[in-house]
Amino acid sequence: MTPLHRLSLGLKALRQLGPLQLSLYTLYQLGLRSGHYRRVTPSPRQADQPYPYQIHPILPLPDPIQLAALLGEAGISVLRAEADEIISGQIRLFGAEPVPLVLTHPAPLRHWTNYESNAPDLGDLKFIWEPARFGWAFTLGRAYWLSRDERYPEAFWRYFETFQDANPPYLGPNWLSSQECAIRLCAFAFAAQVFDDSPHSTPARLSLLAESLAHHATRIPPTLVYARAQHNNHLVSEALGLCTAAAALPDHPSSGQWRRLGWRWLNHAFQHQFTPNGAYCQHSTNYHRLALHAACWAHAIQAKCFPASPFPPLTLSRLQAGLSWLLSLCDSITGQIPNLGPNDGALIFPLAVSPFTDYRPALQTASRSFFGEPALPPGIWDETSLWLGLPVKPASEPIPSPRLSHPSQSVLKGARSSWAYLRAARFTSRPGHADQLHLDLWWQGLNLAIDPGTYRYTANPPWDNAFTSTLVHNTLSVDMLEQMTRAGRFLYLDWAQVSPPRWERAADGSWERLTASHNGYRRLGVTHWRQVTAFQDGRWLVDDTLSCRAHRRHTARLHWLLPDLPWQADITSSRLHFQLSTPHGAVELVIQSESSLQPLLVRGGE
Repeated sequence: MTPLHRLSLGLKALRQLGPLQLSLYTLYQLGLRSGHYRRVTPSPRQADQPYPYQIHPILPLPDPIQLAALLGEAGISVLRAEADEIISGQIRLFGAEPVPLVLTHPAPLRHWTNYESNAPDLGDLKFIWEPARFGWAFTLGRAYWLSRDERYPEAFWRYFETFQDANPPYLGPNWLSSQECAIRLCAFAFAAQVFDDSPHSTPARLSLLAESLAHHATRIPPTLVYARAQHNNHLVSEALGLCTAAAALPDHPSSGQWRRLGWRWLNHAFQHQFTPNGAYCQHSTNYHRLALHAACWAHAIQAKCFPASPFPPLTLSRLQAGLSWLLSLCDSITGQIPNLGPNDGALIFPLAVSPFTDYRPALQTASRSFFGEPALPPGIWDETSLWLGLPVKPASEPIPSPRLSHPSQSVLKGARSSWAYLRAARFTSRPGHADQLHLDLWWQGLNLAIDPGTYRYTANPPWDNAFTSTLVHNTLSVDMLEQMTRAGRFLYLDWAQVSPPRWERAADGSWERLTASHNGYRRLGVTHWRQVTAFQDGRWLVDDTLSCRAHRRHTARLHWLLPDLPWQADITSSRLHFQLSTPHGAVELVIQSESSLQPLLVRGGE
């Protein structure tokens, strides 16, 4: 990259991100380079006396009998099986296959300011950070609360002591990110409460946990400037961590400061990161869920520990809108949601036996927290509500219709349990993916036209956050170019904007239609129009049109990412007939073009 090109990108970033974000990030870098952060987070000396502050309960824990009845034998069996895996030293990272639970790291022990997130001696930091978030502690705690099996607290304390030995305060890569510290802090507070009556929770261990919790909270305020600069889930997580620390250690001298800082920036984040229509600033369904999860956790600890400080009306209205927006994208059969935007594969509060891809625990809990009533029928996904002290009504009581105050305006409902989401965003914050006019299509609970998600942020090329590209979304690209300018692993500039989607419906109700366009190829003099029609006989029609201002020849590439199922294809020069065999029957995809077609069929991994 030439200096001139770098300057051009810098000016674009200043214009699109705004001076505030860039100024805050600059302050963070100055704090690193000047040694300021090293001075304010020195490695503490070993204390001779027990830690003087005790951890207080933060949540209204559920009645074990009610919890067992909700889960049933099948749910309890799933929970205990996962907890037993953890005892044996295995965890399921990102909801995948079991891998060893490792809380050490290969890099030499240095102060956190001496690490870079892409340091070659660390490898992919996600594989160091994820086990150290202690998300698995929620699983052990839930299993113990039901069974009183002492193997679960014994395992927690064994792992905690291993972590402490390998990661002393402010030393090692697990202290690099204050967001990681905040997430781990919440898990510590939960574990302290749920394991409190276990004989394995000795006064010495609880004292050590309280001290560690305070160290984690102390790590957050100095670098809040970085979280503010990101304008994303970092600020949500870190502010939540401070609120949790204040609730768990109310006698600590810094508790008041933690509470004030945490509550201020938590409300700021919810009010500014959710738009009035409910969309989330990161344009990511998983981070959208993370923010709602954090809000539910904050609502629970506020109700128990800070009852005089409820969410302000603006915060509450934004959370209601955010819930409604995400709920409108939830598949009614599976509870899954289109895998839009950035996704780190993590679930910060695993308080349900439902799989990672099931959004119903978060949606149901958020509905009870912010509307005072469930949005979904009763089910095993109600477990999260119980853990956060929300009343779960008997299944016999009627469920009100969800109050979708600001549902997504880009959802079409078809016949036979089919529906589609058309990606049509008006960007006011930086997009994570170049995915305008991407189409997600669902049928009978099966995601037929799929968003690729993320895979990994920091893998080796070509997999280093490569799924952000226009070229791997269910949309159309021109001349193999991106809709927007990629300026970094997490940064797109020259944001493509979409015209407001136009919704139409046939007078006889036989079809519904969405039409929109985007200007991502205006530099080529090209506008992409997409029209999506849902017919009540079960057919879907997607019509793509390119309008060109100049007489130039362009090459268009149409991409469809389909589930890996048995298939057959019949190809001619202007028509592709693709048949997919699904558990619910055959699905046919027909692609026709006025120009010649050159199909390329690629299987995942090829």
